[in-house]
Amino acid sequence: MEKRRNTIQRQMILDAVKALDIHASAEQVYEYVAQKHPNISKATVYRNLSQMVEAGELVNIGDFGGSAHYDHNRREHYHLMCENCIRIFDVEGDYSDIIGKVGDTNGFEITDFHLTFSGICRECKTKRKF
Repeated sequence: MEKRRNTIQRQMILDAVKALDIHASAEQVYEYVAQKHPNISKATVYRNLSQMVEAGELVNIGDFGGSAHYDHNRREHYHLMCENCIRIFDVEGDYSDIIGKVGDTNGFEITDFHLTFSGICRECKTKRKF
């Protein structure tokens, strides 16, 4: 992990991810920052998000609804995605037994993983009577 300068743009992007607090996509981060700073380019936002993931400042939690989403919460946790509204929720809990079972199956040494559950959130169930 290489340490990068903390530029104004970088801080604005990190602040946006934290303020949105929704596991935002790069597009959502860009739109949030551009409201206050219309001269910022998409390329700047996307590049900085990628660099912040490489530096360990953010976590790319995967591709949901066609775009990568970012989390500022770096402690170990998992995610639950609503298949209807594509909102992503944090799930606390210990699922470490899964790692051992998967690794033991093929003698594989697991160095990283992302666990995401999918379903229908309470709000969508209520609205659509799932």
